[in-house]
Amino acid sequence: MTQEELDAMMNGEIEDIDGFEEVNLEEIEEEPASSDDLEETALPLGYSDDTSHHWPLPATDENKMVHQLDDVTKEGEEKASEIFDIIEAISNDLMEKESNAQNALEVITSNVELFSKLSEKFPDVEAFKTQLEKNEAAQEDMNQTLEALQNSGDSIMSVMDIMQYQDIHRQKIERVINVMRALSKYMSTLFEGKIEDEKRVSSAQHIAGDTHNDLASTDDIEALLAQFGN
Repeated sequence: MTQEELDAMMNGEIEDIDGFEEVNLEEIEEEPASSDDLEETALPLGYSDDTSHHWPLPATDENKMVHQLDDVTKEGEEKASEIFDIIEAISNDLMEKESNAQNALEVITSNVELFSKLSEKFPDVEAFKTQLEKNEAAQEDMNQTLEALQNSGDSIMSVMDIMQYQDIHRQKIERVINVMRALSKYMSTLFEGKIEDEKRVSSAQHIAGDTHNDLASTDDIEALLAQFGN
């Protein structure tokens, strides 16, 4: 009842209180529940954000342990393969550039030898001395470039060696998965019976000494079994 309706009733503008309440009850019953209300009613008794860590997670694909570990190993292997492909392409490029640098260095070295002889034979020709100095500087730069390429290649090989540990981690996770699956099969075998469930005698619903008559319906039991089956 809103404040306006309460004021109208107090002022005598509403006389049929019973009819008023009946109409409002019908409106309340017909009003659909919001999604927030449905979520609140679906939560277990005593569940809250503060106590959520005490409750088991539902058996969904997002929470199944073996399912999640399988996804981790699969995605990890795929990403590792992509990384190896990228590293291999970089390594091939470095090897190609190193070969090109070696060829260029050979040409520069021959130029240094040539201009050295020319400078010694014609000491008065300034152009020979200038070209000798330029080629010697280029030779030093090329040597540094080759050293950097070789160091980069060595670093790439180190990265590939480190990436091998990813495969070891995958094997460790798979070993955990195998142990969990073996335990799951063992528990299933441990709880097996000789009599099929369909042939079992129905259990008593009430036993002497029970303090309440709250019973789980057949639908509740089937839903619970279906959840464990998933």
